[in-house]
Amino acid sequence: MIEKMRELVDKLNKYAHEYYVLDNPTVSDKEYDKLYDQLLLLEKESGEVLFDSPTKRVGGEPISAFKKHKHIERLYSLDKTTDFEGLIAFEKRINKDEQNLQYTVEYKFDGLTICITYDDGKFVCASTRGNGVEGEDVTAQVMTIKSFPMTIDYKGKIEVQGEAIMRLSVLDEYNKTATEPLKNARNAVAGAIRNLDPKVTQKRKVEILFYNVNYMEDESLSSQTECVEFLKKNGFKVHPFLRVCNDISSVMSAIKEIENSRKTLDILTDGAVVKVNDFNVREKLGSTDKFPRWAIAFKFEAEEVTTILTDVKWQVGRTGKLTPLGILEPTELAGATVKKATLNNYGDLQRKGVKIGARVLVRRSNEVIPEILGTTEVYEHCTEVEKPKFCPFCSSELKEVGANIFCPNDSCRPRVVAKLSNFASKGGMNIEGFSEKTAELLFDKFGVKNFSDLYRLDREKIMNLDGYKEAKTTNLFSSIENSKSVDFPNFIFALGIENVGKKTAKDFAKIFNDFDGLVHADKEMLVKIDDVGEIVAESVVDYFADENNLKDINALFELGVTVNYEKKGAGGKFSGERVVLTGSLQDFTRDEAGKIIEDEGGEVLSSVSKKTTLVLAGENAGSKLEKARALGVKIIDEETFKLLIKT
Repeated sequence: MIEKMRELVDKLNKYAHEYYVLDNPTVSDKEYDKLYDQLLLLEKESGEVLFDSPTKRVGGEPISAFKKHKHIERLYSLDKTTDFEGLIAFEKRINKDEQNLQYTVEYKFDGLTICITYDDGKFVCASTRGNGVEGEDVTAQVMTIKSFPMTIDYKGKIEVQGEAIMRLSVLDEYNKTATEPLKNARNAVAGAIRNLDPKVTQKRKVEILFYNVNYMEDESLSSQTECVEFLKKNGFKVHPFLRVCNDISSVMSAIKEIENSRKTLDILTDGAVVKVNDFNVREKLGSTDKFPRWAIAFKFEAEEVTTILTDVKWQVGRTGKLTPLGILEPTELAGATVKKATLNNYGDLQRKGVKIGARVLVRRSNEVIPEILGTTEVYEHCTEVEKPKFCPFCSSELKEVGANIFCPNDSCRPRVVAKLSNFASKGGMNIEGFSEKTAELLFDKFGVKNFSDLYRLDREKIMNLDGYKEAKTTNLFSSIENSKSVDFPNFIFALGIENVGKKTAKDFAKIFNDFDGLVHADKEMLVKIDDVGEIVAESVVDYFADENNLKDINALFELGVTVNYEKKGAGGKFSGERVVLTGSLQDFTRDEAGKIIEDEGGEVLSSVSKKTTLVLAGENAGSKLEKARALGVKIIDEETFKLLIKT
């Protein structure tokens, strides 16, 4: 029985390593669960649990208090700089003899430092950094994290150091159902690890990214690059970004690369870490009372800031859903002046304790409108945000559907403007020169509210509008006429069906032979399509059940709109390829390159995974490129792409 248990434990740990560390699962969740259940049964029957059994990684009972843990070697914090002048000064301090020093540059993740001890190849304990000499024993909490091994090949005593992180996507999912939303990923992971109940840690899906061997019994490592390879070889999760630089100029280039790529990273980062690569040189340089002399952290501008919420305005989208927009006391954040920030809905606003006049925490990432993460201070003069009963634009009585509030009036001005703008967009009917302002003007002057109204416009009336002379009017009508021939995916997206974006529209176009097939598809049929869940299926069925929608669509066809159902790319140059685009292209926009790939039979994906077969990497490609390299995915540059599409 023990032999069978050993076999199951080894298999399950291998599968967990592939899933949590390599991001490359080789078995389904169902297969894993079946083996796991077998192991549980054998453990129950035998009364034995092997040291590295995955069943030990389920959160146990809460502990009464944290015990102190003394590190074998001191864990130093890093000196910091926020500009390149500070980096140059660092280089001058350590390179007085003008040696040819080699540096490494890595991401600086914004989480919680964790130190894990092994002896004789077995996990012993885990602790926080604390003051560097002594931390808190968080073994019970860290045991629930599956991105580190219970056993390693190295048999000596060793301390490895990493950063516990909570991915931003995981945080967003957690907050959707949380009674008390977490303010940010850094606080979320700190609260998960420094919580007396290990089940809290497990629920927050924390990961650990390793970057350092703090102590090694035989001290056999000679460089940072060798250290990282050692960590990988022993099954630790390591972020793939690591640059080796021969001078400070190359270090600066690597930092710029991180600054660009971190905007698309699913992990909270606040800078870069620069280290002398050679451990012998490090030993000669030594440390101060606080910092090692051979390393420095380059800190970026903060992406989170607190400011006062002065008001909340309600916006109405094309489906009628009301979204609260926070009006802020202007503040500087990530190089820009921020005056507005989003909230998801009224329930989100309540969960975050948002009040007018309160101090709120705001995050800006990926160069989009900032988001209010939570409330940091509430004052006596603060007032509640009232739930609206009537639409702020058309005064219609609002309706609540689930967590959201809707304006039922399909003639409400902002609804119509958003609907027409989406219809005319590049991903939709591609009416060139048609903007939100165009939609507003047509609604205000001529009452244009249906898609078909655009194809009934009177040229003479348009020419009488301010700013619309002969040339501009001709261009608008020419664009409208050209839009009448539209590809099937674009037409589906143009309709603005709730929860149906460009990717889902393309998926539908591949499944259904014509538009009529999609119109008459039932919920049961739709949910069988990959990535189409209950909510999307219901949105599609509800849309086509509305007689007004069908009436407007039929009017489009009567006015000359024709849908192109030709399935492009069969046998094309990218036939069968699943392609991810990353970085900046010089001669194409991302959309243009993506369309070429799809026309030539390829499928464009948004993220790199084991399903990806090809990555097109432009300049300043970031984490997607690193992940592709780690997974061994084929990578091409823009020049190769141009050669492929020409041949």
